[in-house]
Amino acid sequence: MQTNFTAEQLTDPHVAESEKILRKCVHCGFCTATCPTYVTLGNELDSPRGRIYLIKDMLENGRAADAEVVMHIDRCLSCLACVTTCPSGVDYMHLVDHARAHIEKTYKRPFMNRVTRGILAAVLPYPGRFRLALKLAQVGRPLKGLMRAPALKPFAAMLALAPRHIPAPSPFSRPAVHAPKVEMRGRVAILSGCAQPVLDPAINEAAIRLLTRVGIEVVTPLGEVCCGSLVHHMGREEQALASARANVDVWMREIEKGGLDAIIITASGCGTTIKDYGHMLRLDTAYAEKAARISALAKDVTEYLASLDLPATMPKGLTVAYHSACSMQHGQKITMAPKQLLKAAGFTVRDPAEGHLCCGSAGTYNIMQPDISEALKARKVKNIEVTKPDVIATGNIGCITQIATGTAIPILHTVELLDWAYGGDIPQKLRGFPLA
Repeated sequence: MQTNFTAEQLTDPHVAESEKILRKCVHCGFCTATCPTYVTLGNELDSPRGRIYLIKDMLENGRAADAEVVMHIDRCLSCLACVTTCPSGVDYMHLVDHARAHIEKTYKRPFMNRVTRGILAAVLPYPGRFRLALKLAQVGRPLKGLMRAPALKPFAAMLALAPRHIPAPSPFSRPAVHAPKVEMRGRVAILSGCAQPVLDPAINEAAIRLLTRVGIEVVTPLGEVCCGSLVHHMGREEQALASARANVDVWMREIEKGGLDAIIITASGCGTTIKDYGHMLRLDTAYAEKAARISALAKDVTEYLASLDLPATMPKGLTVAYHSACSMQHGQKITMAPKQLLKAAGFTVRDPAEGHLCCGSAGTYNIMQPDISEALKARKVKNIEVTKPDVIATGNIGCITQIATGTAIPILHTVELLDWAYGGDIPQKLRGFPLA
C-alpha cells in the first residue's frame, strides 16, 4: 500500500511504525474471509482491509477521528484472526492499537458511551471493585429488561453476564510462595489477574496445585496489578503502560530475589498483552530492556506444562471440545500444546468447526457491542454442541464467561482438567454433573 506521510509526521515514532505496517498491506482481501465482524455484517469497512483504509486516511491526513472511523474501529474484536491469515505479515495488532490511542486523544464520544467506558476502566481492573459491582448486579438484574435504549444496552449486557453465584475470595490469590510437593525442578511466578480471581478462582488454584505437585515452586508476588489489557484495548495508553511498568517492577524483584524460569499466565488475553510489554514500553528508556525480559519469560500455563515431563495417568473417558481462544491461537500462536496435553491426560479431544472465529467475548466487547457479540456466541455454541462433548475446555476467562451463558455443557479452563487428570480432585463444575 502506497503511503504519503510527511517527513514531519514520520518523526512521531508511533506514526512511523504505523506507516511501515500500512506499506505491507497489498489489498489481497484474504483477511475478510476470517474476520468475524465481516463474516457477520458483510460490510467492507468492518473488515481488517476496510479498517486499514480508514486508519491510513485518518493518520495520513493528521486529522481527528470522526464518528464513522470510531464506529468501525470499535466493532473490531482485536481477535487477530486477520494476522494469522495475512500472507504479507501485516502487523494489524499494533496498527489498531495506535488507532485506538489516536481515537482516545482526538474524539469526544457521546456522553453515555464515555460513562460506560469510564465505569469499565475504573472497575474491571480492580478485583475489589469488580467483586462489589457483581454483588450490585444481583440487585439490578430484574431491571435488565428495561434497558432497551441503545445507550443502555451495555448495562443490560453487564447484568446478563454477571454470575448468579460469586465465588469466595481464594487464599491462592494472596501474595505467597507455594512450595513444591516433590523435589524442586523450577521456580515460576503466576499472574493472579483482575477479573479471573473474582469470577473463577478455581483456575489459578488448579494451576498452582498441579505445578507444585510436579516440583515447581510457584510465587504469587506482592504488588501485582491488572496486566493492562482491558484499558489498552480502549485506547487508554497511559493507564495501560502504568500497569505494565508496575508489573515489570514486581516481576523483576522476584527475578532478583530467587530467579524465575517463567511467568505463568492462565488467561490467554493477559498473556498476549504481557508478551507485548517489550513492544509497548520500547520507547521508555527506563523500562524497555526490563520489559523485553519480562515478555520473554511470559508463558501460557499450557505452554509451560508442555515443556515438562508429566507422569502417566489413567484415561478419564471424557470427550472434550477444545475452544481455542483468539488470544491463544492468533495472539500467541499456541495451537497444539493445549490439545496435546489433554490427549496425553486421557481425554478425547474434538475440534469444533470454524475454530478460528471469535466467540464474541474479546475483553469488554460483549458489553460494548452486545448485538454482534450475541451473534458470534450463538455461532460458536452451535459449532461446539455439534461435537457432542461432555465438557468444553479453553484457556481464557472471557471465553469461559461468554460461552457459559449460551450452553448447558460445562466449560472449564484446560488446566482444571489437567489438574484432575494428574491427581487433583474433580473440578467443582463437574461434581454431580452427568458425564458419559
